[in-house]
Amino acid sequence: MPKPYIHFTKEEFLQRQKKTRQYLQNLGLDGLLLFKIEDMYWLTGYESDGFCIFGCMFIDTDGAVTHLARPADLGNIAYSSICEDVRISPDAEGSSRANHIKDMLHTLNMEGKKIGIQVDTMGLTPRLFLEIRETLDGWCNLTIAPDFIRELRLVKSSKELIYFRKAGEVMDIVMDKVIEATYPGAFEGDIYATFYDALFRLDADLPAHIPPFGSGESAINLRYTTGRKHVLNNDQVTLELGLAYRHYHVACMGVVLTGPEIGERHLKMHATSVAALDAVQAIMRPGTTVGELFNTYKTTLEERDEHDAVLTVAGYTMGAMWPPTWMEQPLIFADNPLILEENMTFFTHMIMNDRETGLSMAVGETAIITKDKPEIITHISRQPIIRK
Repeated sequence: MPKPYIHFTKEEFLQRQKKTRQYLQNLGLDGLLLFKIEDMYWLTGYESDGFCIFGCMFIDTDGAVTHLARPADLGNIAYSSICEDVRISPDAEGSSRANHIKDMLHTLNMEGKKIGIQVDTMGLTPRLFLEIRETLDGWCNLTIAPDFIRELRLVKSSKELIYFRKAGEVMDIVMDKVIEATYPGAFEGDIYATFYDALFRLDADLPAHIPPFGSGESAINLRYTTGRKHVLNNDQVTLELGLAYRHYHVACMGVVLTGPEIGERHLKMHATSVAALDAVQAIMRPGTTVGELFNTYKTTLEERDEHDAVLTVAGYTMGAMWPPTWMEQPLIFADNPLILEENMTFFTHMIMNDRETGLSMAVGETAIITKDKPEIITHISRQPIIRK
């Protein structure tokens, strides 16, 4: 009987596993130890934030898919994963996760085989990696595997795009509510509360990290900081909001100006940010490289004499992500050779921070790459957002 809370068909999961096995064969690997929860979700539907303590999955080229999990995660596996081979790694003093992994591999006849291991993930600590390497030394040929499943995940399926579009619909509603809650005298905590209340009521998921926003001096902070203030007159409030639907993330970004006095510098920065976003979106089509997206952003700012405002990144791909970040890889930076393909998804942000004056401005939207032009699924006003 199919599980009602798996968000893709079993056939789609099996097709993803087939692609993974083909890639393993091309790499000359007999199997892969996975520690990245995003890849486990993509391959089996497994959902858990327990990866921050321990969680492992193994896939081989002959058809085996196996979970190795702490007892606390067995409920999540039964609830969300199509994988039926589940092994337990108990929590106990002196218990060795590396030995549990070796025991699992032994039962799967992996002795002497060439096994890849994921290392580009928050799910594998350096200490555990060293223990695994020492434990398996001489027993099998352990090698660091490239981050190829992430590359396979870049082009989204039709069902994944349904979740992206739903997340975009929710984001547009949530952003409008947050902007409405932002005005002189508003408490930043109430603005945050508006954001979280709205996304939960619309059946969206928490973003993989706390959305950074702030007013006044903290408006130029691009990461979350603690401590709440009240929005002032003639203030700036940077909103970089992200949320997810079935873990598929979208983001939207803008700056609210409160007035009653709106400075010319702020308006010039806004016009430049909008021009950069429009220019980048105009070339977002199959065949363009990610590096060309960045160069277009950079050139637009420099043509408007904003050389000092150019950052080294102008966005990133979006996907199903877990804490501590909703930023998928790769980032949009200079000379990135990745070629855009249909059904890739990107968040492009045109951020301008004037550190001499402390002024901030930004616009950002999420888009799906299509044959001709990007399908914009989160929307920010092209006019200055002013709340008095």
